Amino acid sequence: MGNTKSGALSREVLEDLKTSTRYSEEELCRWYESFQRQCPDGRISRAEFEKIYGTFFPNSDPQGYARHVFRSFDTNDDGTLDFREYIIALHLTSSGKTHLKLEWAFSLFDVDRNGEVSKGEVLEIITAIFKMIPAEEQKLLPEDENSPQKRADKLWAYFNKGENDKIAEAEFIEGVMKNDAIMRLIQYEPKK
Repeated sequence: MGNTKSGALSREVLEDLKTSTRYSEEELCRWYESFQRQCPDGRISRAEFEKIYGTFFPNSDPQGYARHVFRSFDTNDDGTLDFREYIIALHLTSSGKTHLKLEWAFSLFDVDRNGEVSKGEVLEIITAIFKMIPAEEQKLLPEDENSPQKRADKLWAYFNKGENDKIAEAEFIEGVMKNDAIMRLIQYEPKK
C-alpha cells in the first residue's frame, strides 16, 4: 500500500492515517522516515518483528506472543507489516482509548480469525503471555491464576461459558470493560 519503494509516503496513505489515528501529518512523516531507515524495502517481516519485540522482554521468551501480535497486525495476511499496518498497530496499542485496545485484544485472541474466541484460543494466548512473565514474578501470582490453565479457566468462568462455547467481539469488549480483574488476566504489564 502506498508508495513505499520510492521513499515518499503517498498522500492517500498519509490522509488515511491522519483520519484513522491520533497522529499529525508531521508525526507521520517522521515515523515514516524512521521506518524507511529501519526497513528500506518498506516492510517488516515476522522474524524482524519478533527480534524487535524481544528487546522489550530480555529476561523472558516473548517469541510466541510476538508471533500472535504480528498476526493481529498483518491485516492483509502477506507475512509482513507495511508502514500503514505498523502505524495502525502503534496507534491501537498506545492509544488511550480502551475500546480500541480491546478491539485489538480481541483480534489477538481470535487466533483463527473466525470472529469468535474459543477457550482453546484463550489458553494459547495466555500461555504465550506466561512465557513473558519472569519465573520470580510468576511465583507471586494468586493461586487461582498462577498457571496458563488456571488463568484461562478463571477468564472463561467470568464469562460464564462452557468448555465448547465461544465469545463474540462485543461480548468480549463489554465483559472486559466491566471488570478490571479481567483486563489484568488478558495482558502482562512488566514490573518497572
